[in-house]
Amino acid sequence: MLVLLSPAKLMNFDAPSVAVAPTAPELKGRTAELAKTAKKLKKADLKRLMGISDDLAALNYERFQAFDAGAADGKPAILTFAGDVYRGLDAASLNKADLDWAQDRVRILSGLYGLLRPLDAVQPYRLEMGSRLKNPKGATLYDFWGAEIAGALNAALAGRKHRAVVNLASNEYAKAVDRKTLDAPLIDVAFKEIKDGKTRSLMLYAKQARGMMARWIIENRVEDPAKLKDFDAGGYRLDKAASTETSLVFTRPQPKPKKG
Repeated sequence: MLVLLSPAKLMNFDAPSVAVAPTAPELKGRTAELAKTAKKLKKADLKRLMGISDDLAALNYERFQAFDAGAADGKPAILTFAGDVYRGLDAASLNKADLDWAQDRVRILSGLYGLLRPLDAVQPYRLEMGSRLKNPKGATLYDFWGAEIAGALNAALAGRKHRAVVNLASNEYAKAVDRKTLDAPLIDVAFKEIKDGKTRSLMLYAKQARGMMARWIIENRVEDPAKLKDFDAGGYRLDKAASTETSLVFTRPQPKPKKG
């Protein structure tokens, strides 16, 4: 079983609190090709492509100019991404044994790197998977990665007792996995809040819950997809009526807003 996560725009390059040796991304050759294309973009191109400010366009222009796909340095991805999903995951508080276990069972989708293991070294970048960046393979990053991400997942699943992929990624990133190529069931997971008798999805809570489930899987060494139904972190419980074998829905009473 593999767990899929999205990356985050927010990145933290402070020294990691856990001593782990970074590994090299498996698709670094393809990343080098994409970075070569991105380096040709001007600041105005990046601003238009990503819908960002002049300052962010300038920052990311400098990042692409400095990017070196063959560099040995970088910080482990799971300890670098710092958005809502990763606040729920709180990887910095995991121990080395947890991170080593996750290295073989968690994958992070990325517009620039394609697919990352938790300890794969990343450099500063911003490139969302949904970006319409013209490249040698087509007009989008979905065209660029094609069936390659699904192929890498198939390779990672080879020989495992439980061949399944748990999708804790956003729709934008999950679309990068070619389901026709993927040789395993893809289990979609949704998290919803209940308020005044109504159930709804709230993005902030859903993102945090994806991270919480990833952490729960890591800490409990969950390898059998059937055990996902036991997830109960953060007050969530499986909604049996709304779930199927390949689409799990977890609900909880919506938390009250924090004061202050």
